[in-house]
Amino acid sequence: MSEKQTTLVLIKPDGVRRGLVGQILARIETKGYLLDDIRMVQASEEQLATHYHELVNKPFYPGIVRYMTSGPLVALRVSGHRVIEGVRALSGATDPTTAAAGTIRGDYGYDTGSDAIENLIHSSDSPQSAEHELAVWF
Repeated sequence: MSEKQTTLVLIKPDGVRRGLVGQILARIETKGYLLDDIRMVQASEEQLATHYHELVNKPFYPGIVRYMTSGPLVALRVSGHRVIEGVRALSGATDPTTAAAGTIRGDYGYDTGSDAIENLIHSSDSPQSAEHELAVWF
């Protein structure tokens, strides 16, 4: 049996603004994962530059910054067996228009037409990303 993993989950500003925090948290908890830490924060440009370090020089990065600083977000430290893979499956495809029904993005997301994909939730994609990203937010 593999050891317990810990990952970062961000409920992005659109999820907070639309009042979906409780529903998203319920899905994570219902799956059996543990909420080890939770905080509501206003993202700074410095945090975002560290978090999205691989995207800073991309032409779409300013849109990400506008979106992620448009309101508070909820940062979560979540743990459990295969939690990284599991939360990503719960989240659904990045594009909310094509995300499968039954996923967070598939059930609650929609394309706003903005220059950043407003897709409610972020979760780390690997143990290495989780370690890096958790250090940014916790």
